[in-house]
Formats: sequence, structure tokens, C-alpha cells
Amino acid sequence: MIWVLLLLPAWAVTGVACTRLCLAAVRAAAPGREGAAPGREQVLTLYEAAFLSGGPSRVADLTLVSMARQRRLLLAHTGWATVVDPRGRDDMERSVIGAIGPEGQSRIAPVRAAAAAADAVRHLADRLVVAGLAVPDGSRTTVAAGVRRVRLAAAAVVALATAALLLPGSADLPRILIALWFALPLALTLSCLAIARIEVRPYSRWASPAGQRLLGNLAQRAGGGPGGDDRAYLACVAVRGVRAVGEPELRAAFAHRDDHREHRA
Repeated sequence: MIWVLLLLPAWAVTGVACTRLCLAAVRAAAPGREGAAPGREQVLTLYEAAFLSGGPSRVADLTLVSMARQRRLLLAHTGWATVVDPRGRDDMERSVIGAIGPEGQSRIAPVRAAAAAADAVRHLADRLVVAGLAVPDGSRTTVAAGVRRVRLAAAAVVALATAALLLPGSADLPRILIALWFALPLALTLSCLAIARIEVRPYSRWASPAGQRLLGNLAQRAGGGPGGDDRAYLACVAVRGVRAVGEPELRAAFAHRDDHREHRA
């Protein structure tokens, strides 16, 4: 009956891991149940749509593209950003201009990173969380950690089952029955992972279900491509990212955004 001593920790790690994942999923789902705050206008701004679609980096990309299309910022195909108009029209633009620095020129990658980490983006995120449109950062992290713990629990159950089957003292019971006893906690962990993949995944993104619904409405109004008026163009960039940029020069500029390390040598 030594194998029973291995079965008990198998059930223990399974119960703890699955319970934590379930609690994390419930907390992550809370913003989606609340929905948008009462009295809130059910229309997303472009910055809000960018954050809900791709997080802080998407907001920075949208700001860069918007300023470039207005000829207030030059994004060269070599991957450099140059300030043309130093007066930002909102906090996001002022963050970009501040990230470029007093010289008025910088590579796009560090500008994008600094703008994404600016206070303006954090305040935007806080407003969206309060409105029930964005998932709190802690919830995304907790759910991901819960999934990892369940995966580790499944691996632990398999290891304990293998050890139990190899123990010489397990001859008092057919090995198939021992394997079936360990199959129960293993089935529980695999079921939790399957449910998490189907149900929890939408809550692990930037937008809550309420935010995703508003994003869907914005995507429909934006149409199938970046053509049309300027707002429709920028809406495509907000929802789809820089891959929706139509101008070859701008696409080339963002293609260089990860190459700045090469120029530091």
C-alpha cells in the first residue's frame, strides 16, 4: 500500500492548483460581468481601441502613425523619428515628443518603448479598467500563473504515478488499478486546462468581454481596410496594428523598430 502515500500528494497538488486557477478565472471574469460603467458613452476613442486591442505598445504605435500622417512627425524608412511640430495636442503626443528628446530626433524603438510606459498610457489603462472594458493587469498575470501551476500539477501526477507503478510494494494490487487511481487527478488537471483554454483565454487579453464587444463594433465601422477617411484609417491601425499601415514608407519605418541595438555599438 506504499502507492497510496504517493496518491495522496497527487490529489493534494491537483486540488490546490485547480482551485487557484478557478478562483483566478472568477476574478478575471469580474470586469466582464460588470460591463461598462453606468452612463458611459458606448463609443471607444482611438486610443482606447488601441489599448484594448494591443496594450500600451499599440497606443504608442497609433500615436506615432497619427502624428506622421498629420506631418507633425517624420518617420523615416531608416527607422528614425524626427519632430516637425513640437507641440503635442494631447498627453499621448506629448509623451511621444518627450520620449524623442530635446534634440528632436531618435530611433523609433526607444521612443515606442518610452511612450508605452508613460503616465498617459497608465491613466488610460486605469480608466478602462474602472469602466469594465479592460482586464486588470493582475488578473491576466494570475490566470497565466494558475494555468502554469495546473500544468505542473499534471506533470507531478504523472511522475508520482510512474513511481507508484515501479515500487516493488505495489504488487498487492494490479498495476492497472493503481494507474486508474492516478488517472482521476490527472483527468481533473487536464479538464481544467481544457476549460481554461476555452473559457479563460478571452479574459487574459487586454479587453474584457464588454470591451471586446465595443472593439467589434469599431472594427465593423472601420471596414475592411485602411482606405477611406483619416479616422477609419487610424481605427484600422488601432485594431490591427502597424500591419494595417498603407504607406510603404511608414511600414518600412516600423520594420526597423527592433534594429536599434545594432546602432549602439
